[in-house]
Amino acid sequence: MISRLLVGALFIVSGLIKANDPLGFSYKLEEYFAQDVLNWSWFRGGEVALASIVAVAEIILGFAVLAGEKFKVSAWSLLLLMVFFTFLTGYTAIGNWFFDNPESGVTGAFESMLGFKAGDIHYFKDCGCFGDALQLTPFESFMKDLVLLIFTVVIFVNRSSVKSNSFEQDIIYYAAALVLILIFSLGVLGWFLPVVFAVITFAVLIALRRFMPQTTYKGWGMAVAVTLLSGIFTYICYAHLPIKDFRAYAVGKNIEEGMKIPEGESAPKYGYIYTIQNNATGETMEVSSDDYLAQDLWKNEDLEIIETSDQILIEKGYVPPIHDFVLESPDDGSDYTSYILGAEKVLLIIQYDISKSASGNLKNVKTLTDEAAQNGYEVFGLTAASAEEIDEFRHQHQFAFPYLQADATMLKTVVRSNPGIVVLNNGTVVAKQHHNDVTNLKDLEQ
Repeated sequence: MISRLLVGALFIVSGLIKANDPLGFSYKLEEYFAQDVLNWSWFRGGEVALASIVAVAEIILGFAVLAGEKFKVSAWSLLLLMVFFTFLTGYTAIGNWFFDNPESGVTGAFESMLGFKAGDIHYFKDCGCFGDALQLTPFESFMKDLVLLIFTVVIFVNRSSVKSNSFEQDIIYYAAALVLILIFSLGVLGWFLPVVFAVITFAVLIALRRFMPQTTYKGWGMAVAVTLLSGIFTYICYAHLPIKDFRAYAVGKNIEEGMKIPEGESAPKYGYIYTIQNNATGETMEVSSDDYLAQDLWKNEDLEIIETSDQILIEKGYVPPIHDFVLESPDDGSDYTSYILGAEKVLLIIQYDISKSASGNLKNVKTLTDEAAQNGYEVFGLTAASAEEIDEFRHQHQFAFPYLQADATMLKTVVRSNPGIVVLNNGTVVAKQHHNDVTNLKDLEQ
């Protein structure tokens, strides 16, 4: 019972977090499946669909475990999903340990085995298990999954002995699970929606069990109900914006404040490993960029750097929630960051990838930007595209506003829409809008 309650409640909350931001979860999957990481090319292009399926599957399995329905199928699915998650979090946890401890002497071998480089490890400072709602280190995520895997194995071993709940068992299981969901969602995440979702779904499942005919299809009928509820929720969050924005760019957050390092903290220190050859003796050695400067090795004319590693972490430090918000002119590289953050009325059209920008609502976007410019807003487009791509796109769609270049990952984080609309006032996010919801300036301001 304890295993079913813990796993069921946690899967419901975890699934709802992913369903709340399926696009964000798909970005994390893209990073895992990339050529220089796992290189799972068969998943590429389907990350959004896979992210949505995984989110809905977690929610379904959470409710199925609590209801005791189709338990053999549920137990097998649960085990496979947990093995998959444990592999991913274990992969990143072990990889991070080796790269954070280069003195172990096995970094090169481990790098070759895993297939990604030390410079890529920053992508995996968290696993994405709870999206932006709860930041866990790879090691914490791995430990969490190992514990969950133990409870899952208990469920799997006892799969044949579990029968569908009676009405009384439903009340007991659902009430206890609701308490756990309340603790997980409200106590840890500060988000009440999972409680509301669980109450509604529990009520639907109880009604179906009470009033559906006693057939072998009752369990599948309950599964369809949960699939519809969770699927509709996932689609709404994908086609618009997440119901709950856990990111540092949420409405009401100040970007400049999010970039500050607290007093007493220091920023992380990065560097390189140089392979140096002594041209007089032919000997080679490896030194860090710090030691290279501190020991004045650069003054020795016999020493030559013949290889430079990817950037590595030399010393851990505080990483502010916002650390890559840099906006530059595509023409001359001028930094516009301070200007944008200091302006009173700024409307940003964010397109991390112009080539993937949804074209169906671009006319509405143009109408909005024209109206905003006439009402005193400074309008800018933000993208990671090249200057040539920007010029071609602007002329094609007759966009009058200028564009600035920025990091694609940062732009994906600011708003889950391509294009997406963001309004700033002195660096504070005062409004966001998905391109599907663009109507007029009045609606945006409201």
